[in-house]
Amino acid sequence: MNVQFKKGALELCVLVFTLKKDRYGYELVHSISDKIQIAEGTVYPLLRRLTKEGYFATYLAESNEGPPRKYYQLTKAGREYLEQLVQEWQQFSASVNEIIEEGMD
Repeated sequence: MNVQFKKGALELCVLVFTLKKDRYGYELVHSISDKIQIAEGTVYPLLRRLTKEGYFATYLAESNEGPPRKYYQLTKAGREYLEQLVQEWQQFSASVNEIIEEGMD
């Protein structure tokens, strides 16, 4: 898949995966990788930026499998931002699909 497509959609995917459940970094990488091939190193800078922008709150929780894990929890601002991104994505993808259909006829 085109790298630019993935880059644009990754932020949306990270936010969606944290909507119903707090997640830690590796868990997000694994969940997204099940659907889209991504490098682990692309998610952590994104998580740091989204946290800095106030879209995530973080906390540490003990793990049975090693050191404590840093969990990412969507904030109210993060939920609002996600709603905005979903609307923009839906409009954008509908327009691109329309162009593809017109061009492929």
